[in-house]
Amino acid sequence: MDWGMQNRISHIIRPKTGRTVMLAVDHGYFLGPTSRLENAGATIEPLLEYADALMPARGVLRTGVDPATSTPIVLRVSGGNSIVGEDLSREGITTSVEDALRLNVAAVAMSIYVGSQYEHQTLMNLGNLVNECERYGMPVVAVTAVGKDMVRDTRYLGLCCRIAAELGARIVKTYYTDDFHKVVEGCPVPIVVAGGKQMDTEMDVFELVHGAISEGAVGVDMGRNIWQNDHPVAMIQAVRSVVHEDFTPKEAMDLYNSEKGK
Repeated sequence: MDWGMQNRISHIIRPKTGRTVMLAVDHGYFLGPTSRLENAGATIEPLLEYADALMPARGVLRTGVDPATSTPIVLRVSGGNSIVGEDLSREGITTSVEDALRLNVAAVAMSIYVGSQYEHQTLMNLGNLVNECERYGMPVVAVTAVGKDMVRDTRYLGLCCRIAAELGARIVKTYYTDDFHKVVEGCPVPIVVAGGKQMDTEMDVFELVHGAISEGAVGVDMGRNIWQNDHPVAMIQAVRSVVHEDFTPKEAMDLYNSEKGK
């Protein structure tokens, strides 16, 4: 692996722990002004220092993130769909590698939809993006998006992650599921776990993060379960404690409760 590629990945996955807490704020590219992300800059600002990497689309990056930040950026570069469109899986590449380089990002991210109507299109998008990014030492993060008719089970997610790695993704983002260690074992590149929709309780979040880390994930890429929380700064600090300090869910909950009053 080239020095530049290794260096960019080391900005995302902390070498000291081999883990990462990514903050996903790219939801607007297909959901529009998501609750509590309407003013993305205001939501991001207090959380940025606690994130190992931030994952926005380029519009929010340019308008809502301080260019003086030292937090690395994983740039969402796929899109072309919306919640009112015919099929969420019908994505293309919306941001060029040249623009990603101009924005000085650490990696680019795009979705693949294995098992969907547009599976072939999204997998070819990934292959083509990897081909171009490898020329510049730019890591590609493949997001194993799940459509409404797809099941988040070990077999399916294992298939998605392995295909993404085979096509050249340097990091894969996927969902946590039962027997998650089997998904990790079948994927030769680091896996980060998505938070998904907002969970019922903070403890549910901490248990998911703890389970994912215990079974081999290198970290999480969470959005709504952090910035839709009533105490987002306390929430991201507690998530970090599980990822980087091996806190138990109970210890993370205690930390959350102590920080939310500050």
